Amino acid sequence: MANHVSALKRARQSEKRTAVNRANKSRVRGTLRALREALQKGDHKAATEQYNKTASALDKSVQKGVLHANTASRYKSRLNARVKALATKKAA
Repeated sequence: MANHVSALKRARQSEKRTAVNRANKSRVRGTLRALREALQKGDHKAATEQYNKTASALDKSVQKGVLHANTASRYKSRLNARVKALATKKAA
């Protein structure tokens, strides 16, 4: 355990930041799971709505430093491709 006042403060700050980061990661994972479930069901309208929510959550996680910008971009690109593929599958 920390003994100095500055070390105690740093430990408190670390706990707070860990809790915030964990909550943000959890929110992103939840939206990703919901989108993947919508894609599994094959409902294009629901998948599109969920994609918008997921993309927003990914962008916010980048702003907060939880995800790297390229990682979020890769997720969005791949998920959008799956949503579009679902649309073309429905049309055919």
